[in-house]
Amino acid sequence: MQNLFLLTFLPFFFLGFLLLKLSSASSNHRSSDLLQSEMIKLPSPVFSSSTTIEEALLKRRSIREYKNEPLSLEQLSQLLWAAQGITDKEGKRTAPSAGALYGLEVYAAVSNVKNLDPGFYRYDPHTHSLSKKIARDVKKNISSAALGQSCINQAAVNIVIAGVYDRIKFKYGERGIRYTHMEAGHAAQNVFLQAVSLKLGTVVVGAFRDDDLRKELKLPSKETPLYIMPVGKLK
Repeated sequence: MQNLFLLTFLPFFFLGFLLLKLSSASSNHRSSDLLQSEMIKLPSPVFSSSTTIEEALLKRRSIREYKNEPLSLEQLSQLLWAAQGITDKEGKRTAPSAGALYGLEVYAAVSNVKNLDPGFYRYDPHTHSLSKKIARDVKKNISSAALGQSCINQAAVNIVIAGVYDRIKFKYGERGIRYTHMEAGHAAQNVFLQAVSLKLGTVVVGAFRDDDLRKELKLPSKETPLYIMPVGKLK
């Protein structure tokens, strides 16, 4: 009788267990996809201000201390557009790139922005939107990879610029690595000048452990972090 019971119901038990595991895996997969596909449309950038380019150049400074106050979503939008925003119908951007191949990825590690949850976001220039990659504040992780620099911990947002060398090397070979670094410099200066116009402070941080930062931010293996730019309100 006992053997008959086992033979009768054991297959159903294992089938139920398998279905439960598949359901759980599917649920986890959907949750992961939801995080990856969550798109947040940014406010449209503005194309004029009361700050002239000459004034922005004159006032540009490396600022490492910030008020503990939030940025607006409009300010974040403007900074990201300055870094890599689209400027015409052909897809040209605010910063020059060798062969218009655009070897950069721009991220925003958000800590204190109005109407935006803390997290690590990828900026999409084509749709001027953000996609959330990590759903928590990561600035302490960034600071740890950057040798504990306090400006990162004070910032409302840390902009991370990464290079994808293969995009440029495809056309220019090993020289593409240099061109990617040049492009990162162009984008960073744009952020600097935009910060002046917005009456914000920023600085470029290059002292960090590449592998640690890549791991903390779950960057793809083909992306090399090049810059961290903490941004905050001026004291």
